[in-house]
Amino acid sequence: MADDFARTTLGKTGIPVHRLGLSASYRPGKQAIYRALDEGLNFFFCFGFDTQMVSVLRDVLKRQRENYVVATGAYNYIWWHQNPRRTLEKRLRQLRTDYIDAFLFLGVLRKQEFTGQVREELQALRADGRVRAIGISTHNRQLAGELAAQGALDVVMMRYNAAHRGAEQEIFPYLERFNPGVVNYTATRWGFLLRRPRGWPKDGPVPTAGMCYRFALSNPHVHVCLTAPTSVTQLEENLAAIRQGPLSEEEMRFMREFGDAVHRRSKWFL
Repeated sequence: MADDFARTTLGKTGIPVHRLGLSASYRPGKQAIYRALDEGLNFFFCFGFDTQMVSVLRDVLKRQRENYVVATGAYNYIWWHQNPRRTLEKRLRQLRTDYIDAFLFLGVLRKQEFTGQVREELQALRADGRVRAIGISTHNRQLAGELAAQGALDVVMMRYNAAHRGAEQEIFPYLERFNPGVVNYTATRWGFLLRRPRGWPKDGPVPTAGMCYRFALSNPHVHVCLTAPTSVTQLEENLAAIRQGPLSEEEMRFMREFGDAVHRRSKWFL
């Protein structure tokens, strides 16, 4: 694996990261998480309900805490609102650690959701040392670009894949001045990019999950791309793909063409 493709620094946070981050939301088994550690992955997104991830992180964080990057956050959805401070305290207890590397306000769709009390509270958590970096996770690309341009975010977590490339116009051009860390999710578009869309030639190629991760990571603005495998086998396949480095120009053209076909057939889906 080319080291300059597999590793980078998480923007202005200065935190060294492996560019493939791991989520255990699909319960791949603790063996898969330990395998990721063996391979050098060090960025882990922990939701709190993913008990396999919690168990492994409890084990490894008590040794060489500085070697691991733990990200989590408080949810802000229509029917589910979490208080950032209480959520952080709960996650610290769960993981038995003194700090979280990246704490995000998740599900931000409107500017007013990240102003006033919420933003001040996150800044306070960072100031007292229990959080190293703060930010948001959002589908609202325009808002993410605006906040990034203002320097309001240490980390921005957003969707970017071959079918949803709007970040290339609405987020990436606004990163240079303040250089927030960029974490990407849904590289496979919830599996849509792994299935032949209606109208795609029956003998035409279909991307692998690994190609989807390579597509996202071929963009230098993306520091970390999250993967959520269901098994050790899936993790190994993704790791093997990342070792191939960035996509070639021909592969990139194919991914964009396939992504356009997927987007046309499923615009209703996020």
